[in-house]
Amino acid sequence: MARKAPQIRIENQLVRFTSPQPVEGQQLIDELGAKRNGEYVIHILKQPRATMLIDTEGRIIVHGARHKEAARAAAKELMLRLGRSDVGLTSEIGPLVASFDYERPVRVTEFEDKFPEASYDSRLDCIRIDDERFDLQLLLFSNGRGLVVRARHVNLVEMAAMRWASRIEEEKLFVEVLLPE
Repeated sequence: MARKAPQIRIENQLVRFTSPQPVEGQQLIDELGAKRNGEYVIHILKQPRATMLIDTEGRIIVHGARHKEAARAAAKELMLRLGRSDVGLTSEIGPLVASFDYERPVRVTEFEDKFPEASYDSRLDCIRIDDERFDLQLLLFSNGRGLVVRARHVNLVEMAAMRWASRIEEEKLFVEVLLPE
């Protein structure tokens, strides 16, 4: 039975920004109350909501944004709070985290026997699938929900989710739930 593609929801998109003049972590600590954690300085913005990591090279890594535009707004806000312009700020897109729902349960206990790229993760109680075709990793839970990590583009997530839905269907690993009428 042909099914429509599951709706993909971007949960997080990492974006790294580089300013023509590096951002000084100590300035963030002194002026904005940021905290040092190892080699990084961490600053949390409430509006727009994002966690900013400043690396040792003075680059801004935005975590917690769902789209590049939201990450850019957060980086701009940080620069403005430091009394600096965002002119010349360049960006690099990093991996994203996305989720989807097959809307029916999956027999995850039988995955390892059917798919060599799948392994059971007892800590999370899910199947972890290393999908080399789309260069990402899927975490599939028995309730049919999936989480995709290390993805480079939302379209790759959608193609991987559809491919795995077909493979799961072929192996009869979806649980058909019958509701009383």
